[in-house]
Amino acid sequence: MQWAIIAVIVVVVVVFISLTVKIVPQQRVGVVERLGKFNRLLTPGLNVLIPVIDQVRTYHDLRIQQTNVPPQTVITKDNVQVQIDTIIFYQVVNPEQATYGISDFVYGVRNITTATLRQIIGKMELDETLSGREKISTDIRTALDEATEKWGVRIERVEVLDIRPPVDIQEAMDKQMKAERNKRAIVLEAEAAKQDMILRAEGDKQSKILKAEGDKEARIREAEGFRQAQELEALGEAKAIESVAAAEKTRIEMLRDATLNEAVLAYQSFEALKEVAKGPANKVFIPSNAIETLGSLGAISEVFKAGKDGK
Repeated sequence: MQWAIIAVIVVVVVVFISLTVKIVPQQRVGVVERLGKFNRLLTPGLNVLIPVIDQVRTYHDLRIQQTNVPPQTVITKDNVQVQIDTIIFYQVVNPEQATYGISDFVYGVRNITTATLRQIIGKMELDETLSGREKISTDIRTALDEATEKWGVRIERVEVLDIRPPVDIQEAMDKQMKAERNKRAIVLEAEAAKQDMILRAEGDKQSKILKAEGDKEARIREAEGFRQAQELEALGEAKAIESVAAAEKTRIEMLRDATLNEAVLAYQSFEALKEVAKGPANKVFIPSNAIETLGSLGAISEVFKAGKDGK
């Protein structure tokens, strides 16, 4: 009997503690009702409740959540059915409004997304729809923000995952895309050939211009070298003539300064005749005025003798 009473007490204590003490994880909050009316929020950590009187209605995760909207088949402005997949990222910012503002805010977000998607796509043509994912996402988010503001939920992001047109249109688009790629390849190839011809012609032109410039520079340098050589040669000849003239002038001045008399000049003339006579010719023609010089040899001899006696 005692063990039964102890067991009952233990069970009562455990139930009391479970109803009184609540531990809430981080980034989660609990909505507490007291006698069926909202009382407060349970914050992360240890919280104490009044058993039976206080009751936790629900818990909310404050982290960013995501929900997938089921694929929707919608009709475009040009009467083409397309299937669109979207995903919604949201966050609970007011747990009280998220609890009492709407019964199921996730279900409400999906329904608003579906209705808004039909309205948006109905105003767009197929090509515009396929290339307008960003516009579609922006319009859906704007519509959701207006509705979820009263629900304590903030829409963080809306992404269009996939837009699938019918199979026959997809095949036609593939053929069109392939033809466009072939056309683009042909245009690029032609453009490349054109650029190659232009570059080759430009290179040939530059080569000829550089060659002509080189020939012109070579001829200029050759003419300049020839001109400088002529100038140097003329300058050398001028200096040589100047040197000869200066030497001749110096010799004449030296002869003038030596005061040579007629006897010495006559003797030098005689010596020159002797050198001429030593040549291979057997006849020597003597000018008439040289006879007078020969006639004065005796006097010249006397002069040299007197000079020897004087030494």
